[in-house]
Amino acid sequence: MTDLFTHGDAPQLIGSRCGDCGVMTFPTQADCPRCMSEAMEETLFNRRGTLWTFTTQEFPPKSPPYKAGVEFEPYAVGYVEFEGQARVEGRLTEPDPAKLRIGMEMETVLIPFGDGVTYAFQPVGNG
Repeated sequence: MTDLFTHGDAPQLIGSRCGDCGVMTFPTQADCPRCMSEAMEETLFNRRGTLWTFTTQEFPPKSPPYKAGVEFEPYAVGYVEFEGQARVEGRLTEPDPAKLRIGMEMETVLIPFGDGVTYAFQPVGNG
């Protein structure tokens, strides 16, 4: 499996860009979804984008698949638009919808997930 993001203090998402039509995808793809070209090259996303839309999960999902007996904490997910690149869905570090607004600047960060880490989007200035 291809990595989804770089590691370190300044993580970036790893996507692909079509060498023929320029479309960018996340995660990486072997073929272009727009023109079907195989001229896809691995490309890093900008670290910052803008919140395009979001929603919150404020109650535990049904079990299964949600693990019963685990304390539930509300969370938010959203799409971040990386200008000239693509919109990417991901977890937001801010779960309070009153503190989120469409169009706000977000940056890619890493958060704990299981035994490792995953990417998420954090409002700029909330570091």
